[in-house]
Amino acid sequence: MIDVRRMQVLRTVVVCGSVSGAAARLGYTPSAVSQQIAVLEKEAGAALLERVGRGVRPTAAGLLLTEYAEVIGRQVAEAETALADLLAGRTGRLAVRYFATAGAGLVAPAVARMRAAHPGVRVDLRLADPDPLPDVREGRADLALLVGAAEGAYDGVRLVRLLDDPYLAVLPEGHRLAAEESVPLAALAGEPWVGSEWPGPCLDAQTAACEAAGFRPGFVVESEDYVTAQGFVAAGLGVALIPRLGLGSRHPGVVVREVREPEPSRAIYAAVRETAPPQPALEAFVDALREVALGEVALGKIAPGEVAPREGAVRAVRG
Repeated sequence: MIDVRRMQVLRTVVVCGSVSGAAARLGYTPSAVSQQIAVLEKEAGAALLERVGRGVRPTAAGLLLTEYAEVIGRQVAEAETALADLLAGRTGRLAVRYFATAGAGLVAPAVARMRAAHPGVRVDLRLADPDPLPDVREGRADLALLVGAAEGAYDGVRLVRLLDDPYLAVLPEGHRLAAEESVPLAALAGEPWVGSEWPGPCLDAQTAACEAAGFRPGFVVESEDYVTAQGFVAAGLGVALIPRLGLGSRHPGVVVREVREPEPSRAIYAAVRETAPPQPALEAFVDALREVALGEVALGKIAPGEVAPREGAVRAVRG
């Protein structure tokens, strides 16, 4: 095996035209340079230099290795630059899993911020399966957005709480409560309900809020889709709770009111692998998600105080 470091010594000798000149440039003694060339000639199985007056010139074998040494040196320098860019977060690739309603409200503007601030970072987006955590744990995804689940579901991941997305009451036009600025949740106890959530943490958040108000919702339609649920409400089949981020497109036949006593909401988190090494690009993307969440507050889309305080680097948030 030919030692690439000795090839660089040979290249310096050829460029300088002498062993002493190469020694001065490299900070070695002439004897040390000569020893490196002698070992390289044994590795190559051929003479690499010949004396010419007080200097040296490469043999055919020496010229060949010198040319390859130049290529290798350039590639090593490029590799060092690329590595420095990666470690500084200027380049890289992030695999991100997200759920539909977080896409337009959180992910899209966060990716736009990343492209502006870190154009060398590629963000690969994929709509998440119902449970994206296995992809994060097993390294197929760097980050996943999710709604809070039961304690213990987060083994092997770290969480960053981005915001609490409040549920709003969606009522048909002409409903008895349509003129109110906000609706006490208990006032909807006797109403037929249109389901808008799949079984899981979002539906659990709705049910828990209703139980806290003293009733269980009576679902007459299961839509499991926010747009479809609005259509059923507009048709007068019932009322629904839909999170604010899920109301980007509103049906013209419904009215939307804030809910109080209690105010149901769903907690949205970014999840990363517990054992993942530090990644500046990943931390920059989490910061971008936080900035977008804070922007939701500034625009009044999310109530003040519902965004978790900034924590710097990615760290766990429990509960």
